[in-house]
Amino acid sequence: MALDKIGIAKRIALELKDGYYVNLGIGIPTLVANYIPEGINVEFQSENGVLGMGAFPFDGEEDADLINAGKQTITTLDGAVFFDSANSFAMIRGKHVQLTVLGAMEVSEQGDIANWKIPGKMVKGMGGAMDLVASADNIIVAMMHTNKAGESKLLKSCSLPLTGVKCVKKIVTNLAVLEVTNEGFKLLERAPGVSVEEVQNATLGELIIEGDIPEMNP
Repeated sequence: MALDKIGIAKRIALELKDGYYVNLGIGIPTLVANYIPEGINVEFQSENGVLGMGAFPFDGEEDADLINAGKQTITTLDGAVFFDSANSFAMIRGKHVQLTVLGAMEVSEQGDIANWKIPGKMVKGMGGAMDLVASADNIIVAMMHTNKAGESKLLKSCSLPLTGVKCVKKIVTNLAVLEVTNEGFKLLERAPGVSVEEVQNATLGELIIEGDIPEMNP
């Protein structure tokens, strides 16, 4: 069975390390804050000016003044702080964020990412994503492996306007976990019940398969 969005978020949460400062993009990445592994402390930063985000609030406990960059209501942890965009982007551009998790419309086999221009729709712009991909050393993409038409989103080269070039390190989709290498997408894990052949058929970019590929354990 392919993973759902929660399954993708749970698998990405396993990439978190104790003491990390992490920025979560809008969409699937925001769900990661709900599944922090036990025994580690992670600080979530949002470019709209929050450090110390917690999980989503329960129904009826929302505070309209507490939102993330995607305008979703959030909770805050003890010691959370608020600041202006200048300070927020100083943290990002100063490389004080150890991990960035972003959604994407397309990723190329070279690690290019296109995640702000949606075909046929009006958009406000790329938001903070361009700063994030230019500054972060560790970028994980969370996305579906194919679009609604069943077309691969892991390509030889992106067709949409780029957000960043050769910046993505790892991708977690509903079908697989992949690492971006100099030779292409290296298949690390596959979703439970998903075959290597299914991943291969859904990937247009170069897919590297070495040995037995284990099932992921989200």
